[in-house]
Amino acid sequence: MRNQGLGSWPVRRARKTPRHTALIQDGTPLTYAGLRDRVVRLAHALRGLGVEPGDRVAYLGFNHPSFLETLFATGMLGGVFVPLNARLAGPEIAYQLTDSGASVLIHAPTHAELVAGVTGPRKIAMEEYERLPCARDGEPIDVPVTLDDPCMIMYTSGTTGRPKGAVLTHGNITWNAVNVLIDHDLIAGEVALVSAPLFHTAGLNMLTLPVLLKGGTCVLTSGFDPDATFDLIERHRVTFMFGVPAMFQAVARSSRWQAADLSSLRLLTCGGSPVPASLIAAYQERGLTFLQGYGMTEAAPGTLFLDAAHAVSKAGSAGVPHFFTDVRVVGPDLEEVPTGEPGEVVVKGPHVMPGYWGLPEETARSFTDGWFRTGDAARLDADGYAYIVDRIKDVIISGGENVYPAEVENALLADPDVLECAVIGVPDERWGETGRAIVVPRPGSGLTAERVLGGLSGRLAKYKVPASVVFADAIPRNGTGKILKARLREMYGTEPS
Repeated sequence: MRNQGLGSWPVRRARKTPRHTALIQDGTPLTYAGLRDRVVRLAHALRGLGVEPGDRVAYLGFNHPSFLETLFATGMLGGVFVPLNARLAGPEIAYQLTDSGASVLIHAPTHAELVAGVTGPRKIAMEEYERLPCARDGEPIDVPVTLDDPCMIMYTSGTTGRPKGAVLTHGNITWNAVNVLIDHDLIAGEVALVSAPLFHTAGLNMLTLPVLLKGGTCVLTSGFDPDATFDLIERHRVTFMFGVPAMFQAVARSSRWQAADLSSLRLLTCGGSPVPASLIAAYQERGLTFLQGYGMTEAAPGTLFLDAAHAVSKAGSAGVPHFFTDVRVVGPDLEEVPTGEPGEVVVKGPHVMPGYWGLPEETARSFTDGWFRTGDAARLDADGYAYIVDRIKDVIISGGENVYPAEVENALLADPDVLECAVIGVPDERWGETGRAIVVPRPGSGLTAERVLGGLSGRLAKYKVPASVVFADAIPRNGTGKILKARLREMYGTEPS
């Protein structure tokens, strides 16, 4: 085949395991042969609409087989797939469609009203695309596609400023999948529960695509629900799950947690934000190996991973670089910092994007000597294991001392009456900045600021203990579960402590 990219995957997998189940949605299975046929039909339909190599095809909707069909069909034509965050508002969707220059938008019926006023791309409801001309005819389309060609534009979560489109090549995504196959030790009998959104890089590239490459089964859900999670694990004998910490916390706090049959689970991976030590311990108490990693959209996304053998001895670490990944922790001069000292994480590897869509200056600023600058701070221990301490821009400098909010947040979450928390810096006349803890208390707990801060005494250096506490009903997060620190600073950070 001339197509070496993702568009060839359904054809290649179907010739090996045509009768194996690829996808399950709402209890309905789709075999690899069925997936190949549906992708081929959609590719012919898109070509009938004029989609050519390099053209952008966008998808808007929650997890559904049509998302993956659109991805593979676009890749079969040599086009560029643009997954849109289904939680965005109309103007945000319009911006990303305009920025990417998408010529076609396939959308779920749930989003028909949202896109009604969007102009530019040809809009197709997903239930309509099978009725398009040529949709039911033809053999696989085999256009030349190399691993260096762009495969998709994934927009960064945009915790600050406008989101940027990370251009991921077919090679970036393929090498990331190879890293997952190696370091997660995936098997062909894997059954993955895909409740994390496919329009974000982890749910798609760290879970779904590696499992499909290996020939396993993906159980798709349109959204995350703790009770449904227990039901699906038991019904389908799920072996592999990915989630952000907030998802795993919700599962562990469910009334069904202790009695649920979780015996099929083999791999539990977590990312998106630092994982509290108390959450790791909760899963270990149930006999589950709770693994965590670290990555970013720009690296497709896997960068660091903590394997099962070190899950306990290196608890709290994000691990070591994936097999085909190089990582350094450096100072402002790009020289490696001493062991135990915080520095910026920089990464290089065949899974790292070539740049941002239409932003050559931003791309240039993001790379130094071929190393992608993540903007995240970490420490390395003597064995080379990395501990992510925070976003560099979120570090609080109090009286000349660096305070990493994630460290403080982890300590706060050890209190069972603290459901969620975040720490930001606020102005202080004496120290320049001090920490402020925003805490979501367990209802009825009677939690007080004095108790919150008293629980940190002796566990953290005095300069790390927040000077004030604010109680809130919820912590604002984006679609991947990351805390929106900029929003918190707007809400709670303007008044001196």
